[in-house]
Amino acid sequence: MEIIRGLHNLSRQKNGCAATIGNFDGVHSGHQHILTQLTQTAQSRQLASLVIIFEPQPQEFFAPQSAPARLTRFRDKAEVIADCGIDKLLVIHFNPAFCQLSADVFVKKILVDKLGVQYLQVGDDFQFGKDRGGNFKTLQKSGREFGFEVENTPTFSINNERVSSTRIRHALEVGDMELTRTLLKRPYWMSGHIQHGAKRGRTIGFPTANVPLHRKTPAVSGVFAVRLWGKDLGVCKNTLADASERQGINGIANIGYRPTVDGKKGLLEVHLFDFDGDLYGKLVHVDFLHKIRDEMKFDSFEILKEQILNDAVEAKKYFVSA
Repeated sequence: MEIIRGLHNLSRQKNGCAATIGNFDGVHSGHQHILTQLTQTAQSRQLASLVIIFEPQPQEFFAPQSAPARLTRFRDKAEVIADCGIDKLLVIHFNPAFCQLSADVFVKKILVDKLGVQYLQVGDDFQFGKDRGGNFKTLQKSGREFGFEVENTPTFSINNERVSSTRIRHALEVGDMELTRTLLKRPYWMSGHIQHGAKRGRTIGFPTANVPLHRKTPAVSGVFAVRLWGKDLGVCKNTLADASERQGINGIANIGYRPTVDGKKGLLEVHLFDFDGDLYGKLVHVDFLHKIRDEMKFDSFEILKEQILNDAVEAKKYFVSA
């Protein structure tokens, strides 16, 4: 998949495209349904399929303090979108200059002149342009004027409830990893490069692989049974595959701020069962399969060690029964 980072890197797409626009946070089952339809439409019309997203997401730009936690960082989002079969990803930098762009200019200068959009798929509640001057109806009008088709994205439901990023955040908040897996059509996972840490875990017999979160607030926290995998480990499966279809290394993880040691930055710490290799610098993916407990502060390292022993026992029981 070709990634176009910023409008300044966008050259005229001579052969046109079939496109969709959205946040695609989590790239959940509803998003996957949209992207599958888009790729099928693009192929049938012999067009490139293209997804337009914004960085930061609009809510993060307008209300950074109240914006919800992201389900996926950009790198993870792009990886899953690519695995959906999309040809191109346009990343528009959402900044003050872009916010001043009128809906009409966005359509004419970007969608028509640059992208050559012939088919556009958006939600019927979609709004865009300065002061949200554009919507689904104005896009339909522009489509008639410039010769492209506009279709609304269908609502995708599971168990008679709409699939949404908000619903997935709630499932993660209450630790319902089975519902999360159902809504995503895959386990919830994060990726990152293993870095050196303070190595406190080694002092209590639980060495950890440390993955910095690089995000303001993680969408999930606590202690989990996890599976670690990735290209650098020789396990390179489609990111949309279920955990049962991947090889990987089982373990237990804590994600949060490590209150026992007064941690300041969010960190994912993974202790692997039956593994003694070198992971430093490697890019890994971590599947969150079963929540064991919330993160908590302990009065001493000895009490923490005892709790981790109990957590590890529960995690191993999960893997035996799963």
